[in-house]
Amino acid sequence: MSTSNTKTLFGFHALGVRLKTAPQSILELFFDPTRRDARMRQFLERAKESHITLTEADGMRLAKLCGNHGHQGIVGRVQAVEQRHSLDELLEELEAANTVPLLLVLDGITDPHNLGACLRVADGAGAHAVIAPKDHAAGINATVAKVASGAAETVPYFMVTNLARTLNELKERGIWVIGTSDAATSTLYQTDLKIPVALVLGAEGAGMRQLTAKTCDALVSIPMRGAVESLNVSVASGVCLYEALRQRTV
Repeated sequence: MSTSNTKTLFGFHALGVRLKTAPQSILELFFDPTRRDARMRQFLERAKESHITLTEADGMRLAKLCGNHGHQGIVGRVQAVEQRHSLDELLEELEAANTVPLLLVLDGITDPHNLGACLRVADGAGAHAVIAPKDHAAGINATVAKVASGAAETVPYFMVTNLARTLNELKERGIWVIGTSDAATSTLYQTDLKIPVALVLGAEGAGMRQLTAKTCDALVSIPMRGAVESLNVSVASGVCLYEALRQRTV
């Protein structure tokens, strides 16, 4: 169903954010007419107010359209919204506005559910962008958008050709690159996150690639007090980003 100019979104969160931020980009909404609850009624009323084409479709057709059975009875064909910035442009805008950058870097996160959850927590904590390497990362697809609950529409996601080079460019801009590692002697809570910072996380278990870890200015650990040895990357992202937010709002 997706082409280079159109893509599929599904679920109330992902489509709700698009309906709120760029309703003109929704080309057609397919909905399950057997779902008559208040949430569906309100959503369809908002869509009608925006003069969006509505098409009835049963559950099987909806699942076929989006490739997923978790569609909640609503699937949309939408125009791809062009990303507003390159990473350089975004950083220059932050600098011009005297805003202290907070970036999330994901190395080796290939699972779309993990990426979607990371985008959601990045949006919640106010991160300015998420960065990942093109060859070791999940791209934005309908599953990512669904799990992200709309954050795939609001958080800039940059896939870069060479992650180590990009991290070095961030360092040249005065952004401190801090990686997470179980082996680090310093903890997240001993680290100053009020400065311009890029927090680097790897996949659970494998962690960051060796070159990525070597490129970091510092490595920190998340304290683990129980029997488990590591956290899911989206949970770890939340711990790190919200500690940065806490420090910046104290």
